[in-house]
Amino acid sequence: MSAPETAAPRRRSGRWIEEWDPEDEVFWREKGEKIANRNLVFSVLAEHIGFSIWTLWSVLVLFMGDEYGIDPAGKFFLVSVATLVGACVRVPYTFAVAKFGGRNWTVISASMLLLPTAAAWLVMEPGTSYTTFMLVAVLTGVGGGNFASSMTNINSFFPLRRKGWALGLNAGGGNIGVPVVQLAGLLVIATAGDGSPRVLLAAYTPLIVVAAVLAWRYMDNLGPVTNDTGAAKESVRDGHTWIMSFLYIGTFGSFIGYSFAFGLVLQNQFDRTPLQAASVTFIGPLLGSLIRPFGGWLADKYGGAKITLYTFAGMSAATGVVIAASVQESLPVFLVGFICLFTLSGLGNGSTYKMIPGIYRAKADALGLTGEEAAAYGRRLSGAAIGLIGAVGALGGLGINLAFRQSFETAGTGTGAFASFLAFYAACFVVTWAVYLRGARRPAATPAETAEADGSSERQPAYAGV
Repeated sequence: MSAPETAAPRRRSGRWIEEWDPEDEVFWREKGEKIANRNLVFSVLAEHIGFSIWTLWSVLVLFMGDEYGIDPAGKFFLVSVATLVGACVRVPYTFAVAKFGGRNWTVISASMLLLPTAAAWLVMEPGTSYTTFMLVAVLTGVGGGNFASSMTNINSFFPLRRKGWALGLNAGGGNIGVPVVQLAGLLVIATAGDGSPRVLLAAYTPLIVVAAVLAWRYMDNLGPVTNDTGAAKESVRDGHTWIMSFLYIGTFGSFIGYSFAFGLVLQNQFDRTPLQAASVTFIGPLLGSLIRPFGGWLADKYGGAKITLYTFAGMSAATGVVIAASVQESLPVFLVGFICLFTLSGLGNGSTYKMIPGIYRAKADALGLTGEEAAAYGRRLSGAAIGLIGAVGALGGLGINLAFRQSFETAGTGTGAFASFLAFYAACFVVTWAVYLRGARRPAATPAETAEADGSSERQPAYAGV
């Protein structure tokens, strides 16, 4: 939404861009694409570090041997706390982009990562109380909010035809922060030993500073992006926001939940040492992160709903393999199934996020809007919905870790948790098909036909291509 031509620019100081229309192909070709891509690069860097700090406890718990006096259920609860806070702060982080500017908020949010890193450095030693560890885990949750603000910001920079790839690349590059911190943890354990967690924390401090400085130097704020409380309320009332939140629980909730839990599951179900667990835990998050942009690209090409449907079918099958391996206590088969789950969750992350702007653009078309008016409607509602969907989806990670905690506490194995995940993926498959693909082969009704059928001049949205 651009300011009226007669109005003076609201903001003059700093790197503010007051006019932005990525749907204008001439503007995009001559000016917009270069600016958008530059912002994307440094957004990915800051979000990447944010994910590493958010999932820090998935690595720190591997350093916590018997001398720390914390049982497996207590460790699962620590990572659950970090997951919960990261999910909750995503909502205010979404609105912070328009309030402070995308570039400005990236600098602020990246700088805030120094707080949990320094706090963890101070307390990571035997004898620290469990309450203290829990409070530090709360602080690491701020890293989870970086995703929401970064995705909201990048969503505004790119045209609809490029959103799947751009959002997938932004999110995938950020998600890679998970396997990178796990690889860094593996390196520290292998070289300095599992009694040296402070080495890992010291290594991340300068990286946080670099991300903040580069964002300050090279990113931009978009003046036309404003917090539209009306759009926020409308998106909350829109059923598709909650349907997509449900589906995103299945994809991103799985990715982040498994990222936190993988090492603990290997240690407690298959008696792996910290080094043995760390040597494989990074593989799943890495593959899931790398494939996310490809999921967005496939969604651009074939439709997000179709790719999401196939993804949940694959995740159901992979979960079945994991359950069988868990029952048979076969570590090789378990690893294959679990890594497939990670990879498919990353693919689904890309396709589900592509669906969000597509759904609201389809609604705009059904309302009879065209051109920039339709694009503005889609940007307005999808921008408001993205933060909420991201927050609810991340809560899926909390559910996964709590399910593991309960399963290990009662049965000493994760099999029961995986059985509940299988049921959830099956439900996601059915919802995707029923809402977005059922009847997709039927030709869309014309306005006249729809009006004759229900007395309304508004067409029903066609969602099959979203």
